[in-house]
Amino acid sequence: MAHETQLKPEFLVKDEEALRSLFPQTHSLAIQKCQTRLDKHAMDFVARSPFLCIGTQSPDGLADVSPRGDPCGFVKILDDKTLLIPDRPGNNRLDSQTNLLANPAVGLLFMIPGFDDTMRVNGTAQITRDPELLALMEMKGRMPVIAIIVTVAEVFIHCAKAFRRSKLWDPTQLQDRNEMPSLPQIILDQTSGAPEDPEAMKKIDADLEDEYRKTMY
Repeated sequence: MAHETQLKPEFLVKDEEALRSLFPQTHSLAIQKCQTRLDKHAMDFVARSPFLCIGTQSPDGLADVSPRGDPCGFVKILDDKTLLIPDRPGNNRLDSQTNLLANPAVGLLFMIPGFDDTMRVNGTAQITRDPELLALMEMKGRMPVIAIIVTVAEVFIHCAKAFRRSKLWDPTQLQDRNEMPSLPQIILDQTSGAPEDPEAMKKIDADLEDEYRKTMY
């Protein structure tokens, strides 16, 4: 078992002045690229994206990031300041949703398979159950129970360095999921304990896959 790391206080960066002294001055374009509305390029990015991460903050200040995914264009553009994100069936923890009720500040990171660029959107969010809006996001005959409305405060395309360093889309970098235990086994190991019988574990894994098929929408 690893021991808790002891941080050296003399090396901790504790204020913005100390932080900025470690780096060159920001390029002017990095500041100017930040827009307050969705232009044609930002709208095109949203329309092409099948995946985003949504960042929220709990009432006690804990940060949280949650994935959202659907076919390309699942996030609806209501106008150049407003996005609509469907809330598809999940585990009903409702972490992002309850966070937004307490603190409407939200950050989105849009990704497109094959693009090394990403797009960041920051703003505020509300939760709606307006049937007219929910109808815009019907999938396989089912509408989401709620949706998240994001009012855009700033939006900008983020450079490709992180994705190029990670080689995220490089097929040669794909890892075998079977090299780690399944999700149910990990959760059981962390909680009540996974069954020792391999066949029992296989059934639990199969049940999860069956649930995925039945409750995707």
